Amino acid sequence: MTDRVMLAFAVEQLDVIYLNIWAILISLANLVILFLILKKFLFKPVTRVVSERREKANRLISDAEEAKAAAEADKAAYEARMGQAEEDAAEVVRHAQEVAGRRGEEIIGGAEKRAAAIRKQAEADIAQEKKKALNDLKGEISEISLSIAEQVVGREVKPEDHHALVDGLIADIGDSDE
Repeated sequence: MTDRVMLAFAVEQLDVIYLNIWAILISLANLVILFLILKKFLFKPVTRVVSERREKANRLISDAEEAKAAAEADKAAYEARMGQAEEDAAEVVRHAQEVAGRRGEEIIGGAEKRAAAIRKQAEADIAQEKKKALNDLKGEISEISLSIAEQVVGREVKPEDHHALVDGLIADIGDSDE
């Protein structure tokens, strides 16, 4: 195309672009009215909802912080009680060991006393049995010696003389054993 056609086309396009002041003012008025309507019915409620949510979130955060502080305080109290419980348990164990030690000593002491009493009684029984055995032995020895003496002497020995002779013999034997 030629330059003229281009120029005519460019002029024709310029006619399309023109400024209409009344249209601009009406558009501006519409914009201001729309802004005021949106501000009244949209921005204020949205701002209110956002601030309420912010306050609610802040309350939840503060409640969570208080709960965390309370939980930490409970944890500290729990640890203190556990420490005290451990000390109490150690004290109970120590006391039980002391009581058991004393009771064991009492039992051992009682057993030793009973053993000593039994030993003493046994020694007394042994001494008594020894005396009885010696007396029985004296009786048998005196009977045997009497019968031997009668056979040797050929006569009858008086029991009193015989007993004195046997007692002297046993006393000599007893002295030589010791």
